[in-house]
Amino acid sequence: MLNYGRCLAKLALYFKECPTKIPDQKINEYLLLLRDNQQPSFSYFKHTVYGLRLAYRLIGRDDKAIRLPSIKRIRSLPLVLNRKELKQLISTPKWKKHRILIALVYSAGLRIGEVSRLEQRDIDMERMTIHIRQSKYKKDRVVPLSEYMKKGLQDYYQQVCPIKYVFNGKATGSPLSIRAIQYLFRQTLRKTSIQKPANVHTLRHSYATHLLEEGVDILTVRDMLGHEDVNTTLTYLHVAQFERNRAHSPLDSLYDWRS
Repeated sequence: MLNYGRCLAKLALYFKECPTKIPDQKINEYLLLLRDNQQPSFSYFKHTVYGLRLAYRLIGRDDKAIRLPSIKRIRSLPLVLNRKELKQLISTPKWKKHRILIALVYSAGLRIGEVSRLEQRDIDMERMTIHIRQSKYKKDRVVPLSEYMKKGLQDYYQQVCPIKYVFNGKATGSPLSIRAIQYLFRQTLRKTSIQKPANVHTLRHSYATHLLEEGVDILTVRDMLGHEDVNTTLTYLHVAQFERNRAHSPLDSLYDWRS
């Protein structure tokens, strides 16, 4: 609802008029302008259209709500960092906390909200697991804890002594905010030679792609990512780089003809 309000406020400022009183033609021109000139994200487009629909319904104009265009998501392939780029990114921050955070997001394929809310109790160093609680789709999942990550976390805990959350914010016992994590990532990226327009979620894309390249099956990757639909996971097959076997007849592998 807050996003709807922001988009409608921008629309009202643009025309200097209440959004529900703006003629249909001007509304359509505004949407075309957004699409062709400003190239907004799918979410911004969606919130503008859906915000208008809601506003029209509130004043009893469902007929206008129905005529608003449907916005189709333009699907693009996920951006992936290669292994050399990841090593550079992880080693760049000055502070251990920041290095551990970036490494942990990649090592477990975490969403930004998941790493923000992650508590120390969720990391079991005996069973080598990370328990991600009530994330997207209100589902829990468990992913493996990397051996390298375990050692890094132990050193980090000893040095920083965080309270409750793995990564604390400014207030004692509070989690590091999503905004702070985004800022940290942007600042780190600027200090590297990486030219790709990466963000925190790029680490998750890289995690999924590298798992597939290392031979993990698609259903296991789906579960590790916490995807509701395997079709979402299948997207990574388009960017994963697999070694191509020489064309041959399967009969040759059925019988060992050399023996």
